[in-house]
Amino acid sequence: MQITRSSIATLKGPADWFTGDVYIDAIAAAPAPSRVTANLVHFMPGARTHWHRHPLGQTVFVTEGVGLCQRRGGPVEVIRPGDRVLFEAGEEHWHGAAPDRLMVHLAINEGDADHDVVHWLAPVTDAEYAAAPTTS
Repeated sequence: MQITRSSIATLKGPADWFTGDVYIDAIAAAPAPSRVTANLVHFMPGARTHWHRHPLGQTVFVTEGVGLCQRRGGPVEVIRPGDRVLFEAGEEHWHGAAPDRLMVHLAINEGDADHDVVHWLAPVTDAEYAAAPTTS
């Protein structure tokens, strides 16, 4: 067993990965041979990821607020606390907060043999984001 006291600062999500204000707390990044990472990601209202994909997929578990997610070609879906979203390996998608609500989720990923966890793509346009159903 190993207990690590939190000494890692909350990081602001970079603008080349996110639109809006996003904050990331690293939860797990075990040393090799493990390839699993987990981050607690805080999206302020209207904030979202860019389109992206994960070589081995991603699981997102919503802990707080109201969010939105979409896989390429599918409808925008509303997600709420307790919802678990599995994005399949290689599936292009985005996720983030509703326009008027913050959203926090735990993002769990596994790196591939080259230790790649995510491949970032283009930003989600305002028109794509506006296609979301109402969250009330």
